[in-house]
Amino acid sequence: MTINLRNNEAAVRESRLGSITAYSGTLQDLGNQSCNGCLSEKSRCFSQASNCNSMCALNQAARINDVAIVHHGPSGCAATAMDVPNTWGLLAETLGKSRENFAWTCTDMKESDTVFGAIDDLKEAIIETYNRYKPKAIFIGASCVSGVIGEDLESVIDDLKNEVPIPIAPIHCEGFKSQIWASGFDATFHAILKYIVKPPKTKSNKVNVINFAGGTTWDSRGDVKRLLNALGVEPTFFLASSTVEELKKMSEAIATISTCSTLSSYIGNGLEKQYGVPYIRSLQPHGVVGYEDWARKLAQVLNKEKKVETFLSKEKEFYQPKIDAVVEKLKGKRAMIAMGPGFGVNYARILQSFGMTVEHLSVWHFDKQNDDGQLPSAFAYQLEYSDNNFTFSVNDLQNFEYLNILNNVLPDILITRHAGTTVWSSKIGIPALNVFDEYTSFGYKGTLRFAQGILFAITNRSFTDNLAKRVRLPYKQWWLKQPADTFLD
Repeated sequence: MTINLRNNEAAVRESRLGSITAYSGTLQDLGNQSCNGCLSEKSRCFSQASNCNSMCALNQAARINDVAIVHHGPSGCAATAMDVPNTWGLLAETLGKSRENFAWTCTDMKESDTVFGAIDDLKEAIIETYNRYKPKAIFIGASCVSGVIGEDLESVIDDLKNEVPIPIAPIHCEGFKSQIWASGFDATFHAILKYIVKPPKTKSNKVNVINFAGGTTWDSRGDVKRLLNALGVEPTFFLASSTVEELKKMSEAIATISTCSTLSSYIGNGLEKQYGVPYIRSLQPHGVVGYEDWARKLAQVLNKEKKVETFLSKEKEFYQPKIDAVVEKLKGKRAMIAMGPGFGVNYARILQSFGMTVEHLSVWHFDKQNDDGQLPSAFAYQLEYSDNNFTFSVNDLQNFEYLNILNNVLPDILITRHAGTTVWSSKIGIPALNVFDEYTSFGYKGTLRFAQGILFAITNRSFTDNLAKRVRLPYKQWWLKQPADTFLD
């Protein structure tokens, strides 16, 4: 187990999990390298752009309704807060929850602060933020600047304990520490485990559900509740629209389950190690096979196997014939997938269950293990059951590489979780489906909805075809014909 809450910060994924951001090969080759311990990071001699793990970390913390973030860095770094008020404010409003205590402030570090330090400014910002907004906890967001000059964020906790009577939790998410933005998930969850979660007073009848947004699209929270209620338990969704009080009681849950192992590995294993909360290690609940595995493994922990089988049989009896009718029209279609590693391999499994051929899978990064030391379940499933050894790339949001791969694969459809990637696909006449909502393919109903979405995108091509005829690409033909690994050393 690689989680140690005595440390001030979580180790980054490169050192903790052996994660990489660059690879070009095949599914089986990547699996062999991972299992044999010879997987190594490649470097790019050219790179366009990527996300910052600070953006990832603080955006996770910003999902909590009654906290404040004091970003200790230059004002430019605080631009990561741009979409926070709209995104999470709208979700809270939809769910009938309040965000009046939320705030995102910044110490606005200057050049002189890199010489003389700015801890006093940070303390002043924390006190002012508390007095104005009265949050239930304050997260200190580190930045590259505060990290380079070695600001002691932990010292602030003791110095302000009499003036700020709420938890203060430093999040060590300096961008230069990790090339993998998903390290930001771990940085935030480490701060939550270390400074917010309390030892259990009693055990509750609740299950921690770790998800990204857990929004109300298609009544997704309602779908989760229906299943868990059938098992006699209640879900508490984290982190979107959760509260500090709910965070404190995570240790009292009867289990932890998630929609993405990449997101939840640290918090799930941490709660299990520190407080004995069982972490459900299953396929993710995308598609029929994943949903059934997710539900059954949760039921095993709860000793509710009979109840889950009754629930699943009723759901399957109603939806499976409808799924089969749509899938019949998708058989033989070719697809490319571009997503995070957890979602990517799960969606490859779904497409294969539809009778489609996965030609290529591209993931933002790749973790060769989770925090329990095991190969991620969804990837292990693909290694064992995939009907073809599709090409596989690890691509840190480098669009010039995506377009090259797309142009060579020429699938019938691109499935992705980033709207910006769908643009490039459409420009060369390939329909794309953006499944940003993590519950798009949740359960039998979601699987039916996902299959219908693919069929609609493939058969309604007028927009994509017209766009491809009129767009002039910035890439020349010589590049589009290059091998996918041209820039990998």
